[in-house]
Amino acid sequence: MAMDSNPNPSDPINAGGGHDGWHDGWSAAARRVDSPNQDARPDTQPPSLLVLHAISLPPGEFGGPGVEALFTNRLDPAEHPYFAQIAALRVSAHFFIRRDGELLQFVSCDRRAWHAGVSNWRGRERCNDFSLGVELEGSDEHRFTEAQYRALNTLIADLKTAYPSLVDIAGHSDIAPGRKTDPGPGFDWGQVRR
Repeated sequence: MAMDSNPNPSDPINAGGGHDGWHDGWSAAARRVDSPNQDARPDTQPPSLLVLHAISLPPGEFGGPGVEALFTNRLDPAEHPYFAQIAALRVSAHFFIRRDGELLQFVSCDRRAWHAGVSNWRGRERCNDFSLGVELEGSDEHRFTEAQYRALNTLIADLKTAYPSLVDIAGHSDIAPGRKTDPGPGFDWGQVRR
């Protein structure tokens, strides 16, 4: 999905830090939970792609602390059999939207989160380098909630203001076809503001 173009693409720090509600790439609308799983972007270009994901930990269960624990390297492998398989992963996303619409932010938008893995968008590899990642609490088997769509659309509008460089929105399945399926068939693209 295409979005507006950036009038000043060479100014990423101003993009994320100069608007109301944002400071150094952090949204005032989100609950901040710092993830160590992030680093500097490899160039000075601001993000141009928003990648939508789905996650639930344990799989198919919602509302627990699993996602926060995973993104902050505090997942207890003894807590659930699935956790033992993934506890050593070092992953993150910029944002996480819970089923009730609560918005959490783990990584500054001015930094690179580790959400995309092996990926390609419009001929560019390593999508983490030029994207922002949004995880929605969900799975392929569940539809997303109205509260999540409202929170996502508000976030997209805020990001477009703070980061006019964002020109595309894609699913994880679009940037890693055959490897990933999220946000999955339960995600209604028609509810995403164009």
